[in-house]
Amino acid sequence: DTGRGPYLDPGTRGEIIRAAVRTGVPVLVGVGGRSGETGDSVAAEAVQAAELGAAGVLVFPVTGDPVGHHDAVWRASGLPMLAFDLYIRPYSGSELAALLEHPGIAGLKVARLHDAIACQAALAAAHRADRLAVTGEDRMFGPSLLWGAQAALVGIAAAAVPVTAAVLRAFADKEYAAFVAASGRLDRLAEVTFTEPMEGYVRRMLWIAASEGRIPAEYATDPYGPTLSEQDRERVLRVAGAR
Repeated sequence: DTGRGPYLDPGTRGEIIRAAVRTGVPVLVGVGGRSGETGDSVAAEAVQAAELGAAGVLVFPVTGDPVGHHDAVWRASGLPMLAFDLYIRPYSGSELAALLEHPGIAGLKVARLHDAIACQAALAAAHRADRLAVTGEDRMFGPSLLWGAQAALVGIAAAAVPVTAAVLRAFADKEYAAFVAASGRLDRLAEVTFTEPMEGYVRRMLWIAASEGRIPAEYATDPYGPTLSEQDRERVLRVAGAR
């Protein structure tokens, strides 16, 4: 959903989860992430995901008692969880270590945006705990694979999907010349989509999806994001079209 899942009402969330589950692939559902949500409401979102056939949940970060929060989600839903180390609400090293000890945590998604040291440390912590290390690093995608990421869950893969897939495939196949070339293409796209204002990335990815015919052009809007210029749109589509 590229960052806007927390704004969906329960009925719409249910429709989307059902549609995703019908594809036959394992589905991870994001829970939490909305200002003012309670632990009970996040647990209810996880229960809905479990009832509709999700394979797991990604738990948006919280302050205060992250271990207790994740434990409540796990006990309510019974689903394996990905913890989420997000740049706007990062976990400390001790919080991450405690989270990764929880039996319900299957892995950790790291999205520290521009903090390479924090990204490396979080990926290493996931490995030490024998949990899946997942990159969410749109601007450090190739490097995060070199630092130990084993999977990816990134906004830049919401459109222009083959650009991201080519990087993953080349890395997994140890085709390193192809990996360098594919990483260059992805970095050029990330440079114009994941830039200030950073929350504009949602609309920028929607522009690309519309240009590819994946969604109707009138749906390429984001009521929760900043205003963007026509020059921004032209630059994004020019780079996306040149990939």
